[in-house]
Amino acid sequence: MHIAVAGNIGSGKTTLTRMLAKRYGWEPRFEPVDNNPYLDDFYADMERWSFNLQIYFLNKRFKEVVEISKSKGYIIQDRTIFEDARIFAPNLHDMGMMSDRDFDNYSDLFDLMISLVGLPDLMIYIRSTIPNLVAQISKRGREFEKSIRIDYLQGLNKRYEDWIEGYKGHLIIVDGDTCKFESNPSDFKKITDSIDAQLYGLFPFDEQR
Repeated sequence: MHIAVAGNIGSGKTTLTRMLAKRYGWEPRFEPVDNNPYLDDFYADMERWSFNLQIYFLNKRFKEVVEISKSKGYIIQDRTIFEDARIFAPNLHDMGMMSDRDFDNYSDLFDLMISLVGLPDLMIYIRSTIPNLVAQISKRGREFEKSIRIDYLQGLNKRYEDWIEGYKGHLIIVDGDTCKFESNPSDFKKITDSIDAQLYGLFPFDEQR
């Protein structure tokens, strides 16, 4: 089974992925951030490095989703291939940070890849406002994120909302501004209760409890 956690930069995806993996005994797959060879360059010069970064993520994410599709276990993924192609790359293109030529090339490659994989069995989307995202990004103190532009985050947030509005798979939405799942056990339980309700309708889940 493939469970995925989606959300903007700073929304708490990695934290929730880690907590749910521990709670259910699922295998976590985390976003390749710390060892990413393009992130520092990208945030310093988005226009120059946007295509390189997005191809890097697309490559890593496709390999991962193919592995997940072949697995018979329960895997929870921090960010999906759909977010790269439906949110991050189009946002960079709209901002003038990715050329028409590069975006068309990227989109053609994504369309080919996505024809070979399906949607996750369950998508968990963490919805957050810009002030909350900025506070979270500042709190974790990653050096390469200090130069993130507000208009970049705003564009991503709009695209996330548009994408989720038309999402066709099984979906849980978490309010990242008010649901403090990391520090409040009752808030975390609300999420796991929603997950249990969804998964009982999909597959037998008793062995994972």
